[in-house]
Amino acid sequence: MTAVRAGACNIETLKEIARKIRVLSLQMTTQAESGHPGGCLSAADIIAVLYFYKMRLGPDKRPEPKWPERDRFVLSKGHACPAQYAALHLLGLIPEQELMRLRQINSMLQGHPDRKTPGIETISGTLGQGFSVACGMALAAKIDGKNYKVYVVLGDGETQEGIVWETAMFAGHHKLNNLVAIIDHNKCQNDGYIKDILDIKPLAEKFRAFNWNVLEIDGHNIKEIIYALDKADKSKKPFAIIAHTIKGKGVSFMENRPEWHGKALSKEQLAVALKELEDEHGNKRGAN
Repeated sequence: MTAVRAGACNIETLKEIARKIRVLSLQMTTQAESGHPGGCLSAADIIAVLYFYKMRLGPDKRPEPKWPERDRFVLSKGHACPAQYAALHLLGLIPEQELMRLRQINSMLQGHPDRKTPGIETISGTLGQGFSVACGMALAAKIDGKNYKVYVVLGDGETQEGIVWETAMFAGHHKLNNLVAIIDHNKCQNDGYIKDILDIKPLAEKFRAFNWNVLEIDGHNIKEIIYALDKADKSKKPFAIIAHTIKGKGVSFMENRPEWHGKALSKEQLAVALKELEDEHGNKRGAN
């Protein structure tokens, strides 16, 4: 696939990038015969907008992972890293042949983010710790007088971790308005539905109690994601976006099914899933 320049995308292009992220995430995890496809699909639209609309990734909108002024992105729900790898591939940072080596020995693409992968800021996957590291990055920017922003995507099941609320308290206390947390609220986790395992409601009120500004959106609506990220730029507090999403979004037999949290599709299931994603793309294109 041809690399796409960040910041140069309209709504329809962003939708197509999100679809490609879903396709590549499913292909990678099926090839590896392991991984976490459900959460990749729920986060695809968010990741597409972050990388291809919002974040400053390098001079002249070309990604430069070592550029000091770059915005930082941390995938705290690190098990969804195939979606991030797909985005980095579409930016031209990861070769196409590497994608199908996900989770293999000596591959640059591990089952959770690793800094040896171009474009990865920090390791993550031990739930809650990515959020903590992102908070540290935001504090460092304030101390150093830098104006980059730090974006972090958390899973909703991840907010059951105590470290999440220690981090939220710290960020609110220090008024880290350069920190934006997006919660991928797909309402499923590895063992079932969040409401049955450890209910996290009221989520928005919890963040507000720790001195955050909060906005709830449809996490599959590109316009709403853009609006929320732009609104965060004007916040004088850390900003939380609660993005209501669907686990397994885009594939009918995966949607809202907790069992697809950490199970790869078979080759036969992959064929069905890819056809659904392609049919949906064709229907939307025809409607235009």
